[in-house]
Amino acid sequence: RCGCGAGLCCCCCGERESRTPEELTILGETHEEEDEILPRKDYESLDYDRCVNDPYLEILESMDNKKAQRYEALKWMLVFAIGVCTGLVGLFVDFFVQLFTQLKFQVVQSSVEECTEKGCLALSLLELLGFNLAFVFLASLLVLIQPVAAGSGIPEIKCYLNGVKVPGVMRLRTVVCKATGVLFSVAGGLFVGKEGPMIHSGAVVGAGLPQFQSISLRKIQFNFPYFCSDRDKRDFVSAGAAAGVAAAFGAPIGGTLFSLEEGSSFWNQGLTWKVLFCSMAATFTLNFFRSGIQFGSWGSFQLPGLLNFGEFKCSESDKKCHLWTAVDLGFFILMGIVGGLLGATFNCLNKRLAKYRMRNVHPKPKLVRVLESLLVSLTTTIMVFMASVVLGECRQISSSRHSGNGTLSLQDISEDVNSSIKTFFCPNETYNDMATLFFNSQESAILQLFHQDGTFSPVTLSLFFLLYFLLSCWTYGISVPSGLFVPSLLCGAAFGRLVANLLKSYIGLDHIYSGTFALIGAAAFLGGVVRMTISLTVILIESTNEITYGLPIMITLMVAKWTGDFFNKGIYDIHVNLRGVPLLEWETGVEMDKLQASDIMEPNLTYVYPHTRIQSLVSILRTTVHHAFPVVTENRGNEREFMKGNQLISNNIKFKKSSILTRAGEQRKRSQSMKSYPSSELRNMCDEHIAPEEPPEKEDLLQQMLERRYTPYPNLYPDQSPSEEWTMEERFRPLTFHGLILRSQLVTLLDRGVCYSESQSSASQPRLSHAEMSEDYPRYPDIHDLDLTLLNPRMIVDVTPYMNPSPFTVSPNTHVSQVFNLFRTMGLRHLPVVNAVGEVVGIITRHNLTHEFLQARLRQHYRTI
Repeated sequence: RCGCGAGLCCCCCGERESRTPEELTILGETHEEEDEILPRKDYESLDYDRCVNDPYLEILESMDNKKAQRYEALKWMLVFAIGVCTGLVGLFVDFFVQLFTQLKFQVVQSSVEECTEKGCLALSLLELLGFNLAFVFLASLLVLIQPVAAGSGIPEIKCYLNGVKVPGVMRLRTVVCKATGVLFSVAGGLFVGKEGPMIHSGAVVGAGLPQFQSISLRKIQFNFPYFCSDRDKRDFVSAGAAAGVAAAFGAPIGGTLFSLEEGSSFWNQGLTWKVLFCSMAATFTLNFFRSGIQFGSWGSFQLPGLLNFGEFKCSESDKKCHLWTAVDLGFFILMGIVGGLLGATFNCLNKRLAKYRMRNVHPKPKLVRVLESLLVSLTTTIMVFMASVVLGECRQISSSRHSGNGTLSLQDISEDVNSSIKTFFCPNETYNDMATLFFNSQESAILQLFHQDGTFSPVTLSLFFLLYFLLSCWTYGISVPSGLFVPSLLCGAAFGRLVANLLKSYIGLDHIYSGTFALIGAAAFLGGVVRMTISLTVILIESTNEITYGLPIMITLMVAKWTGDFFNKGIYDIHVNLRGVPLLEWETGVEMDKLQASDIMEPNLTYVYPHTRIQSLVSILRTTVHHAFPVVTENRGNEREFMKGNQLISNNIKFKKSSILTRAGEQRKRSQSMKSYPSSELRNMCDEHIAPEEPPEKEDLLQQMLERRYTPYPNLYPDQSPSEEWTMEERFRPLTFHGLILRSQLVTLLDRGVCYSESQSSASQPRLSHAEMSEDYPRYPDIHDLDLTLLNPRMIVDVTPYMNPSPFTVSPNTHVSQVFNLFRTMGLRHLPVVNAVGEVVGIITRHNLTHEFLQARLRQHYRTI
């Protein structure tokens, strides 16, 4: 089965009595503990493995070296186009964020200056509220149009790169709502960033551009029969996600490592080059246009990313100043520990908020989500305004600000050197430190904390950190597009600057460079929240353009991750778990090797024969949710010895109560849909095998199913009666495995009428090309939507030319770690379990390899021992 099953719903809640989490879910029982994971839905897996069938082999035979080179060149051109388009999306977001933010602050600042003397500050607050509420309202409306556009999108991209298809996450409507919504969210004063949504936007561009089609633009169709597979699409999504990171931070190498670290299963050298090339294209496209628009010097490449940390450089007049020394590493390690603790606290609070929203906000009308977003905006605006007016301190402007030294990067992004200094209610030559942080764009606030020569009071830094920590935690998860990188950087930078002030004031370490401590604090807090190491280290190094920071940043991130992992997971992994997505980790625990493939596989197979009647295929497709079916023939010669001597088959026949009840319930639910089929024979046959509508008791139902003759599907031999029943033992007779065929392939064959009659040879069956088989990718028709009135149910379909004759398989005795590594590394969707004599005995999917499922089976294994 492709999706995750019901057995994963309560797996993180502990045990109740002696039942496994999957049994509790099947029997309708749930946990009441605080850490219960909410009900999850099924997710479809992606298949990175190639289906080497006859249509695919025909393409290989017709492809010579020149065609292969043109195909590869086309890939490089598309990768370049993805990078350029991602850079243009970033330019669009940045341009309008700056436009709206400058307009808002100019109006409000003028009002504050006038009202300071007239005593009408309430009017200034109302003006600020008007701007922010209007912008946030527009952002919420866009999320109502496309709900998956909410949040940062990084959890969804992690899932996709890990091999899980999240519905709607790669649509054109999503990227339009995401990019437009995030600029309103940021301009509306919410404590969110635009860097996370940029990664999502780049991934959507990578998914859609090579397809040259979109559901939102149905009338625009191009005949482009290339790259119509999950394998190609995932490669382009990896390149697009990396391009999004590169555009956000000006870090092409960091973007490449992000795609590798955050979930991509299969990776090779060719993909690395393409992803890096795409990241470079995005970085320099954005840099070219931003530098030209902002400075008028086209081709100067002065602004590499949306977020610029500036140049870290000591003042030339301070000979004792160093960016960092070996002694500072001790402080950096302590900051990493504190950052990990703060990050774990942030994640814990946000998880509780997310659960509360899932239970109390999301089930209600959509207007409630908009009202929540407006409430957050209202609270944030009032807190920011009051903190700036009441709690800000007047600090002396440092004379070095006018000395032209390179420590202040604000000179590179503003025509007026002092434009980012806010003098609210302060006399000449002083500035309001709280207003300087709050009444600027987030990028300017980061630069102030990194490079401001003047000091921020410890009280201001503490209050700024506390407000940003709480409000950004509350904001992340509301129904607006929102990123988490910039709020985390601001929280951490305030924390690091506070540490530097305390060291200078109370310990007398005047030689330390405050900007370095602000940067390390930002890395510590961000690492404690997101728990990324390799890619985040390189991203921060590329953003600072200072390689000497490599060691302290790496040490700080490692310590923050280790500290945070002791308490909970990273914020993105938490939201992935709350969505119920079956994400596969990099590897399994050592204790899982006590299990074998036969312990975790699904033994109750639904399979087809090489030559199968149309009525049987329709029956299978309409009464199951499986996405792949083994193609088998019966091995009757070994049946007697097999049934007597193979303990595995004996175990399979002794079904668990939970498995029986699940299959029975699923059969009752789906059997009614078969009555829409025009054949009266099939309707009668379906009615014959429907389970009783209301079984008296679960225990009686189990006993009936084990004792009497029961079969939900007709026999699949074309030369036998479809109504012949099998006993339970016959359902597990030896089946020689020949290959695997997907649901989408069977539906395509039925939709195009690929079949032959009993009086004909299978050679008379029409043949479909690879382009025809993949024409409907990625949205194949549903079996219930097909018009099959013109097909004779007695016609036969030969599936052998279209099945995958050589999928990856494992032995029943293979250890779970080997199964897991094969499944994840090769990006598989289904893994058949085949014994030594070539007989299929089970199948393994992503659901069977999730941490929760393996833990449940391990507990069951211990109880058996």
